[in-house]
Amino acid sequence: MITTATPLRLTAGWHVSLVLAVVLLALAAALAAQPVAAQAPPSTEELDLNVPVSKRAAAGGAASIPREPMEVLRALGLFLYPLAACSIVVVWFSIERLVILRRGRVIPRPFVKRFFEHLEQGKVDAKGALKLCEENGSPIAMILAHGLRKWGKPSVEVEQAIIDGGERQLSQLRKHLRVLNGASTVAPLLGLLGTVVGMINSFNAISVKQGMGSTEELAAGIGLALLTTAVGLMIALPALIMYMYLAGRVDALVIEMDEYAQDLVDLISAEGLAEQARSGRTVMTSPAAKPAEPRKAAV
Repeated sequence: MITTATPLRLTAGWHVSLVLAVVLLALAAALAAQPVAAQAPPSTEELDLNVPVSKRAAAGGAASIPREPMEVLRALGLFLYPLAACSIVVVWFSIERLVILRRGRVIPRPFVKRFFEHLEQGKVDAKGALKLCEENGSPIAMILAHGLRKWGKPSVEVEQAIIDGGERQLSQLRKHLRVLNGASTVAPLLGLLGTVVGMINSFNAISVKQGMGSTEELAAGIGLALLTTAVGLMIALPALIMYMYLAGRVDALVIEMDEYAQDLVDLISAEGLAEQARSGRTVMTSPAAKPAEPRKAAV
């Protein structure tokens, strides 16, 4: 009844980035495996970690890839800031959605149990049931409240009211999920951009040298440039995992709310009330439905 969540539409950007990263790594390994002439080890100045990836790759020395966390951050250069922003966004909205999508907040069991017990036992009418929903304020309560406003109407009208309310609540549950999906695509693309910039500078630096640039220097420059892609993928994978997990949780909550909504339709629709009357069960009528006055006998 409630519109279920659309299937996951995962973009292929991170797949492309991963494939390109693997290809570049293979190229760097192949170049490094070729025999090269013995060269003097790079000086300390060439390994200055305060220089960004692109400039270090262009320095012309076979710089080693940093392994310490602070060295990695320095080596990222200007690409550190957008990648750091992506990581902060992923952590922030992951925690926020985990809190918002708790089952006890979306579908509190005590409220749902008390609500349907009162309806089935005839303890509340439409006005009383609506008051219970408004006092609770949970997403399931707001959806049920839309149906209660059509108490005694045909089931089609009750279902449509529930669908309208369900779409509003569903948009709130899905809120910010696209941010996580976007971060899982943008982060590896930023990393790939940093890699491309670093490789361009590395090739340019080798091409302007006297004679041919060594394959060792080229491989080292490519390896250093690939650092931004690795960091981008490290941000994208958790973002993608959280997006898929949270989207699945929304789908599960929607399915459960749909079952409760159908139970409400069976209880308060015109067809449901008529069925309860035929079976002899206690039925609470809507306050708007006034009992017909008995006709006076003709004098």
